[in-house]
Amino acid sequence: MASKCVHKGCGKEFTDPEEPCVYHPGPPVFHEGQKGWKCCKPRVLTFDEFLAIPPCTTGKHSTVDDTPQPAPQPIVEEAPLAPASTPVAEPPRHAISPAIAPPSNAPTPVPEEPESDDPDLEIPANATCRRKGCNKGYDSAVAREDEKCVFHPGAPIFHEGSKGWSCCKKRVLEFDEFLKIQGCTEKTKHLFVGKGKPPGEEKVDTVRNDFYQTPSSVNVSLYLKKIDKENAKVQFTATSLELDLPTTDNKRYKDTYQLFAPIDAEKSQFRVMGTKLELTLVKADGTSWPVLRSDDKWTGERIQVGKAGRA
Repeated sequence: MASKCVHKGCGKEFTDPEEPCVYHPGPPVFHEGQKGWKCCKPRVLTFDEFLAIPPCTTGKHSTVDDTPQPAPQPIVEEAPLAPASTPVAEPPRHAISPAIAPPSNAPTPVPEEPESDDPDLEIPANATCRRKGCNKGYDSAVAREDEKCVFHPGAPIFHEGSKGWSCCKKRVLEFDEFLKIQGCTEKTKHLFVGKGKPPGEEKVDTVRNDFYQTPSSVNVSLYLKKIDKENAKVQFTATSLELDLPTTDNKRYKDTYQLFAPIDAEKSQFRVMGTKLELTLVKADGTSWPVLRSDDKWTGERIQVGKAGRA
Protein backbone atom coordinates (compact mmCIF):
# COMPACT_ATOMS: atom_id res chain seq x y z
CA MET A 1 0.00 0.00 0.00
CA ALA A 2 1.34 3.40 -0.98
CA SER A 3 2.10 5.97 1.73
CA LYS A 4 2.65 9.70 1.34
CA CYS A 5 5.97 11.18 2.45
CA VAL A 6 5.50 14.14 4.80
CA HIS A 7 9.00 15.58 4.38
CA LYS A 8 8.98 19.23 3.29
CA GLY A 9 9.70 19.59 -0.42
CA CYS A 10 8.93 15.93 -1.17
CA GLY A 11 5.30 14.94 -0.54
CA LYS A 12 5.49 11.97 -2.92
CA GLU A 13 3.60 8.72 -2.57
CA PHE A 14 5.92 5.73 -2.07
CA THR A 15 5.80 1.97 -1.58
CA ASP A 16 9.52 1.33 -1.08
CA PRO A 17 10.74 2.76 2.28
CA GLU A 18 14.34 2.54 1.04
CA GLU A 19 13.64 4.82 -1.95
CA PRO A 20 15.76 8.02 -1.83
CA CYS A 21 13.89 11.10 -0.61
CA VAL A 22 15.06 14.64 -1.45
CA TYR A 23 13.65 17.19 0.98
CA HIS A 24 14.17 20.19 3.31
CA PRO A 25 14.97 19.04 6.87
CA GLY A 26 14.64 22.57 8.29
CA PRO A 27 11.53 24.69 8.90
CA PRO A 28 10.47 27.52 6.55
CA VAL A 29 11.77 31.01 7.31
CA PHE A 30 9.74 34.14 6.46
CA HIS A 31 11.48 37.39 7.40
CA GLU A 32 10.94 40.96 6.16
CA GLY A 33 9.31 39.78 2.93
CA GLN A 34 11.97 37.16 2.19
CA LYS A 35 11.12 33.46 2.08
CA GLY A 36 13.35 30.40 2.34
CA TRP A 37 14.31 27.34 4.39
CA LYS A 38 16.47 27.33 7.53
CA CYS A 39 18.46 24.36 6.19
CA CYS A 40 19.77 26.12 3.05
CA LYS A 41 20.67 29.60 1.85
CA PRO A 42 18.36 30.65 -1.03
CA ARG A 43 16.00 33.51 -0.15
CA VAL A 44 13.29 34.66 -2.55
CA LEU A 45 10.46 37.18 -2.58
CA THR A 46 7.44 35.41 -4.05
CA PHE A 47 5.62 32.31 -2.81
CA ASP A 48 5.96 30.55 -6.18
CA GLU A 49 9.74 31.01 -6.04
CA PHE A 50 9.73 29.71 -2.46
CA LEU A 51 7.95 26.52 -3.52
CA ALA A 52 10.47 26.10 -6.35
CA ILE A 53 13.57 26.17 -4.09
CA PRO A 54 15.20 22.77 -4.70
CA PRO A 55 15.44 20.45 -1.66
CA CYS A 56 18.90 20.33 -0.13
CA THR A 57 19.07 16.94 1.67
CA THR A 58 18.79 13.30 0.54
CA GLY A 59 17.45 10.68 2.94
CA LYS A 60 14.55 8.25 3.12
CA HIS A 61 10.82 8.83 2.88
CA SER A 62 8.88 9.12 6.13
CA THR A 63 5.29 9.26 7.30
CA VAL A 64 6.33 11.05 10.50
CA ASP A 65 7.14 14.75 10.31
CA ASP A 66 10.52 15.23 11.99
CA THR A 67 11.06 18.85 10.90
CA PRO A 68 12.43 20.86 13.85
CA GLN A 69 9.97 23.40 15.20
CA PRO A 70 11.13 27.03 15.13
CA ALA A 71 12.32 28.36 18.47
CA PRO A 72 9.70 30.40 20.34
CA GLN A 73 10.15 34.14 20.02
CA PRO A 74 11.04 35.89 23.28
CA ILE A 75 8.42 38.25 24.68
CA VAL A 76 9.68 41.82 24.54
CA GLU A 77 8.15 44.29 26.93
CA GLU A 78 7.26 47.64 25.50
CA ALA A 79 9.54 50.44 26.62
CA PRO A 80 7.96 53.55 28.19
CA LEU A 81 7.28 56.40 25.83
CA ALA A 82 10.22 58.74 25.48
CA PRO A 83 9.71 62.51 25.61
CA ALA A 84 9.26 64.30 22.33
CA SER A 85 12.51 65.01 20.57
CA THR A 86 13.73 66.60 17.38
CA PRO A 87 12.01 65.05 14.32
CA VAL A 88 14.13 62.45 12.54
CA ALA A 89 15.18 63.42 9.03
CA GLU A 90 13.50 61.52 6.20
CA PRO A 91 15.59 58.68 4.70
CA PRO A 92 17.12 59.25 1.26
CA ARG A 93 14.68 58.75 -1.55
CA HIS A 94 14.91 56.04 -4.15
CA ALA A 95 14.67 57.27 -7.69
CA ILE A 96 12.66 55.57 -10.41
CA SER A 97 13.59 56.05 -14.02
CA PRO A 98 10.60 57.81 -15.69
CA ALA A 99 11.30 56.02 -18.97
CA ILE A 100 10.24 52.74 -17.35
CA ALA A 101 6.94 52.11 -15.64
CA PRO A 102 7.07 52.75 -11.84
CA PRO A 103 6.10 50.02 -9.39
CA SER A 104 2.39 49.47 -8.91
CA ASN A 105 0.65 49.25 -5.55
CA ALA A 106 -1.91 46.84 -6.97
CA PRO A 107 -1.86 43.23 -5.70
CA THR A 108 0.41 40.87 -7.58
CA PRO A 109 -1.76 38.94 -10.06
CA VAL A 110 -1.88 35.17 -9.77
CA PRO A 111 0.07 33.61 -12.68
CA GLU A 112 -2.35 31.84 -14.96
CA GLU A 113 -1.77 28.12 -15.36
CA PRO A 114 -2.85 26.44 -18.61
CA GLU A 115 -6.16 24.62 -18.38
CA SER A 116 -4.72 21.25 -19.37
CA ASP A 117 -1.59 19.35 -20.36
CA ASP A 118 -0.36 19.38 -23.93
CA PRO A 119 -1.33 15.93 -25.29
CA ASP A 120 1.89 15.87 -27.35
CA LEU A 121 4.12 16.15 -24.27
CA GLU A 122 5.27 13.10 -22.32
CA ILE A 123 4.53 13.12 -18.58
CA PRO A 124 7.59 12.10 -16.48
CA ALA A 125 7.07 9.13 -14.15
CA ASN A 126 7.81 11.27 -11.06
CA ALA A 127 5.70 14.29 -12.11
CA THR A 128 3.60 16.10 -9.48
CA CYS A 129 0.48 18.15 -10.18
CA ARG A 130 1.39 21.82 -10.63
CA ARG A 131 -1.86 23.22 -9.25
CA LYS A 132 -1.47 24.73 -5.76
CA GLY A 133 -2.71 22.55 -2.93
CA CYS A 134 -3.02 19.35 -4.98
CA ASN A 135 0.46 17.77 -5.05
CA LYS A 136 -0.78 14.44 -6.41
CA GLY A 137 1.85 12.35 -8.20
CA TYR A 138 1.40 10.94 -11.69
CA ASP A 139 0.11 7.36 -11.80
CA SER A 140 0.24 5.81 -15.26
CA ALA A 141 -2.17 3.07 -14.12
CA VAL A 142 -4.97 5.63 -13.63
CA ALA A 143 -6.79 6.89 -16.75
CA ARG A 144 -6.48 10.66 -17.16
CA GLU A 145 -10.28 10.98 -17.35
CA ASP A 146 -10.56 9.39 -13.89
CA GLU A 147 -8.17 11.83 -12.19
CA LYS A 148 -9.69 14.24 -9.66
CA CYS A 149 -7.70 17.39 -8.96
CA VAL A 150 -8.65 19.41 -5.85
CA PHE A 151 -6.66 22.65 -5.65
CA HIS A 152 -6.53 26.38 -4.82
CA PRO A 153 -6.95 28.68 -7.86
CA GLY A 154 -6.11 31.78 -5.77
CA ALA A 155 -2.94 33.26 -4.31
CA PRO A 156 -1.47 32.59 -0.84
CA ILE A 157 -2.15 35.29 1.75
CA PHE A 158 0.13 35.81 4.77
CA HIS A 159 -1.13 38.66 6.95
CA GLU A 160 -0.24 39.46 10.56
CA GLY A 161 0.61 35.85 11.33
CA SER A 162 -2.44 34.27 9.67
CA LYS A 163 -2.07 32.20 6.54
CA GLY A 164 -4.58 31.15 3.90
CA TRP A 165 -5.68 31.43 0.26
CA SER A 166 -7.46 34.28 -1.50
CA CYS A 167 -9.94 31.81 -3.02
CA CYS A 168 -11.36 30.53 0.29
CA LYS A 169 -11.98 31.77 3.83
CA LYS A 170 -10.01 29.41 6.06
CA ARG A 171 -7.07 30.99 7.92
CA VAL A 172 -4.48 29.22 10.10
CA LEU A 173 -1.42 30.24 12.12
CA GLU A 174 1.17 27.53 11.40
CA PHE A 175 2.84 26.96 8.03
CA ASP A 176 2.27 23.19 8.28
CA GLU A 177 -1.45 23.81 8.76
CA PHE A 178 -1.43 26.16 5.78
CA LEU A 179 0.01 23.41 3.55
CA LYS A 180 -2.79 21.08 4.68
CA ILE A 181 -5.70 23.44 3.83
CA GLN A 182 -7.97 21.41 1.55
CA GLY A 183 -8.37 22.74 -1.98
CA CYS A 184 -11.61 24.56 -2.74
CA THR A 185 -11.94 23.88 -6.49
CA GLU A 186 -12.15 20.59 -8.34
CA LYS A 187 -11.28 19.64 -11.92
CA THR A 188 -10.98 16.45 -13.92
CA LYS A 189 -7.35 15.66 -14.82
CA HIS A 190 -4.29 16.97 -13.03
CA LEU A 191 -1.85 19.46 -14.55
CA PHE A 192 1.57 17.80 -14.79
CA VAL A 193 3.42 19.43 -17.70
CA GLY A 194 1.22 22.26 -19.02
CA LYS A 195 1.72 23.59 -22.52
CA GLY A 196 4.88 23.26 -24.56
CA LYS A 197 6.96 26.38 -25.07
CA PRO A 198 6.31 28.13 -28.38
CA PRO A 199 9.20 28.08 -30.87
CA GLY A 200 11.51 31.06 -30.73
CA GLU A 201 12.35 33.45 -27.93
CA GLU A 202 9.98 36.01 -26.40
CA LYS A 203 11.33 39.56 -26.43
CA VAL A 204 10.94 41.64 -23.26
CA ASP A 205 10.57 45.31 -24.25
CA THR A 206 10.85 47.07 -20.90
CA VAL A 207 11.65 46.27 -17.28
CA ARG A 208 11.03 48.32 -14.14
CA ASN A 209 14.02 49.85 -12.42
CA ASP A 210 14.90 51.96 -9.43
CA PHE A 211 18.13 53.28 -7.98
CA TYR A 212 19.72 55.05 -5.04
CA GLN A 213 23.10 56.71 -4.85
CA THR A 214 25.99 57.47 -2.53
CA PRO A 215 28.68 60.12 -3.13
CA SER A 216 30.73 57.52 -5.02
CA SER A 217 28.24 55.14 -6.69
CA VAL A 218 24.80 54.65 -8.22
CA ASN A 219 23.13 51.40 -7.15
CA VAL A 220 20.54 50.15 -9.64
CA SER A 221 17.95 47.35 -9.56
CA LEU A 222 16.46 46.04 -12.83
CA TYR A 223 13.47 43.80 -12.09
CA LEU A 224 13.44 40.69 -14.31
CA LYS A 225 12.74 37.19 -12.98
CA LYS A 226 14.67 34.00 -13.74
CA ILE A 227 17.71 35.62 -15.38
CA ASP A 228 20.08 33.00 -16.74
CA LYS A 229 23.20 33.65 -14.62
CA GLU A 230 25.52 31.72 -16.93
CA ASN A 231 24.56 33.65 -20.06
CA ALA A 232 23.68 37.12 -18.73
CA LYS A 233 25.93 39.84 -20.19
CA VAL A 234 26.45 43.42 -19.00
CA GLN A 235 28.98 45.60 -20.83
CA PHE A 236 30.08 48.76 -19.00
CA THR A 237 31.50 51.75 -20.88
CA ALA A 238 32.30 55.22 -19.59
CA THR A 239 28.88 56.55 -20.63
CA SER A 240 26.59 53.54 -21.18
CA LEU A 241 25.39 50.07 -20.23
CA GLU A 242 24.80 47.31 -22.78
CA LEU A 243 22.42 44.66 -21.42
CA ASP A 244 21.72 41.18 -22.79
CA LEU A 245 19.65 39.24 -20.26
CA PRO A 246 18.21 35.87 -21.31
CA THR A 247 15.95 34.06 -18.85
CA THR A 248 15.47 30.40 -18.12
CA ASP A 249 11.85 30.57 -19.35
CA ASN A 250 12.72 31.48 -22.96
CA LYS A 251 12.63 35.28 -22.70
CA ARG A 252 15.30 37.91 -23.38
CA TYR A 253 15.75 41.58 -22.47
CA LYS A 254 18.27 43.59 -24.53
CA ASP A 255 18.86 47.31 -24.31
CA THR A 256 21.53 49.99 -24.16
CA TYR A 257 21.29 52.67 -21.47
CA GLN A 258 22.99 56.00 -22.14
CA LEU A 259 23.83 57.06 -18.59
CA PHE A 260 23.24 60.47 -17.04
CA ALA A 261 26.91 60.93 -16.10
CA PRO A 262 30.23 59.14 -16.65
CA ILE A 263 31.18 56.03 -14.67
CA ASP A 264 34.36 54.07 -14.01
CA ALA A 265 33.65 51.06 -16.25
CA GLU A 266 36.45 48.89 -14.81
CA LYS A 267 35.24 49.24 -11.20
CA SER A 268 31.51 48.91 -11.91
CA GLN A 269 29.90 45.52 -11.21
CA PHE A 270 26.67 43.55 -11.57
CA ARG A 271 25.03 40.67 -9.72
CA VAL A 272 22.15 38.39 -10.78
CA MET A 273 19.51 37.80 -8.08
CA GLY A 274 16.33 35.70 -8.05
CA THR A 275 14.01 38.45 -9.25
CA LYS A 276 16.33 41.21 -10.46
CA LEU A 277 19.74 42.37 -11.70
CA GLU A 278 21.72 44.55 -9.30
CA LEU A 279 24.25 47.03 -10.70
CA THR A 280 26.86 49.09 -8.87
CA LEU A 281 27.94 52.00 -11.10
CA VAL A 282 31.04 53.73 -9.75
CA LYS A 283 30.84 57.47 -10.43
CA ALA A 284 33.69 58.97 -12.41
CA ASP A 285 33.19 62.57 -11.20
CA GLY A 286 30.98 62.50 -8.09
CA THR A 287 28.01 64.09 -9.85
CA SER A 288 24.57 63.70 -8.22
CA TRP A 289 22.23 61.80 -10.57
CA PRO A 290 18.59 62.99 -10.76
CA VAL A 291 17.78 60.20 -13.25
CA LEU A 292 19.45 57.02 -14.43
CA ARG A 293 19.54 57.61 -18.19
CA SER A 294 20.54 60.76 -20.01
CA ASP A 295 17.30 60.82 -22.05
CA ASP A 296 14.99 60.42 -19.03
CA LYS A 297 12.82 63.43 -18.27
CA TRP A 298 13.43 65.26 -15.02
CA THR A 299 12.34 68.47 -13.34
CA GLY A 300 15.80 69.75 -12.41
CA GLU A 301 15.52 68.53 -8.81
CA ARG A 302 18.61 66.73 -7.54
CA ILE A 303 18.08 63.39 -5.79
CA GLN A 304 19.40 63.29 -2.23
CA VAL A 305 22.68 61.46 -1.89
CA GLY A 306 23.05 58.89 0.90
CA LYS A 307 22.80 55.26 1.83
CA ALA A 308 19.58 53.41 1.09
CA GLY A 309 17.46 52.11 3.92
CA ARG A 310 16.68 48.37 4.08
CA ALA A 311 13.79 47.35 1.87
